[in-house]
Amino acid sequence: MGAATARLAAKGGYAVSLLSLESERDSALRLVKEIVDSGGSATFIPADVSSEESIVRAYETATEVHGTPTGVLHAAGVFVNAVVRDLDFAAISMMIAINLTGLMICCREATRLMSTESGGRGGSIVNVSSMAATIGGRPGHSVYAATKGAVDVFSKGFAKEVAREGIRVNTVRPGAVASAMTAGLDADPEVRKTVEESIPMGRIGRPEEIADIAMWLMSPASSLVTGAHIDAGGGGFNVAGSV
Repeated sequence: MGAATARLAAKGGYAVSLLSLESERDSALRLVKEIVDSGGSATFIPADVSSEESIVRAYETATEVHGTPTGVLHAAGVFVNAVVRDLDFAAISMMIAINLTGLMICCREATRLMSTESGGRGGSIVNVSSMAATIGGRPGHSVYAATKGAVDVFSKGFAKEVAREGIRVNTVRPGAVASAMTAGLDADPEVRKTVEESIPMGRIGRPEEIADIAMWLMSPASSLVTGAHIDAGGGGFNVAGSV
């Protein structure tokens, strides 16, 4: 979803800073090359959202390279597929650190740069949540769902804090979307079929569909939208064959 949004942003004339783990350098640089070869502007900046120091440094670097940001997508996320009784402290802490605490620190750094009260130009922050937040997740995803529910609540309150500083804050809540996180669905056709049958539209989403929403939320077309949650999950969930 992050890569799809980067492509669409670059196509729309944005200079793109790709914040990603050092371990993802090769794939990030391939995306940078793809964008640059297509006439866009993009830079890879190593960042680990579980580290405050790394986040602060990454935002500073992005500003040095491309100037003060006006649109930010926070899409980092991780989950451990296990029921609560089988989760250890480290797994729970990791999901909270990456999905929630890191996102909050990213929002803090973005606000310090974007706020009109500190000389910024304002702009839009889009936080990636999940449809899991609406039902507590599928079996084995309750902690992940809890972090995303917290992202929703945080984003709504945060949006009110910064509304008069020229910053809009919204979330997009994907359902099952083809990505590295859901790669297991391609490996097991039966599991994929079960998941798709639980979606009213009968299919998982494409990253480009989430990117379209993210870019709309960053555009002037959504100028009055803040504190909103945009559901993009094919209609939600069917339970036991009923809506």
